[in-house]
Amino acid sequence: MKLNNLSLAIISASVLLSGAVQAYDAGDYIVRGGLATVSPNVDSGNLYANGAEQSNSTVDLNSNTQVGLTLTYMIQDNIGVELLAATPFSHKLKGKGGIAGLGEFAKTKHLPPTLSVQYYPMSKESSFQPYVGAGLNYTVFFDEEFIKGNEGSFKSLELDDSLGLTAQAGFDYQIDESWSLNAAVWYMDIDTTGTFKSIDGSTNYKIDVEIDPWVYMAGVAYKF
Repeated sequence: MKLNNLSLAIISASVLLSGAVQAYDAGDYIVRGGLATVSPNVDSGNLYANGAEQSNSTVDLNSNTQVGLTLTYMIQDNIGVELLAATPFSHKLKGKGGIAGLGEFAKTKHLPPTLSVQYYPMSKESSFQPYVGAGLNYTVFFDEEFIKGNEGSFKSLELDDSLGLTAQAGFDYQIDESWSLNAAVWYMDIDTTGTFKSIDGSTNYKIDVEIDPWVYMAGVAYKF
């Protein structure tokens, strides 16, 4: 009887422990949160003034870190659909080449909602769960304004919203039945056209910019 009881206890413990390392099943939701950094990989065209190209007059954007949040729904044990959101990222635009004298002449905010399909190659018994994904990003720019004295020279800054492809890779490392450590990286195709005017309205400016950032996030994940 004691041997049978001991056997049952061992079997029960094994079931509980194996359940603790189960990763993802169809129907699971996974919330991931942490610090996200947008690091632009800028390829800027030249500035145009009233249709005339200004040679070697380009712009750059700085990096910014905010709170990132994703929600994944597992449609199969190895396939998930993820929505990426974040608090608004803020970037400063800096003149280069022929307009380097402007310095950091403007700033903007953006939100990058991204929808991706993810593939998890490991079995659900593995506590280490790498994944890859691909999808679409829609970037919304807002609160564009000139700064550091340039508001006295220019006005009416607008950046077009962007729709582009995105790719990602990441992993979760399970620490208990619900919680995991997470790290992820995205590459996003973000292109925009900036337009603005001289303060008296006599000159119309235009510039095309490929921002194409790497986005890095590290934090935790919770499954329910």
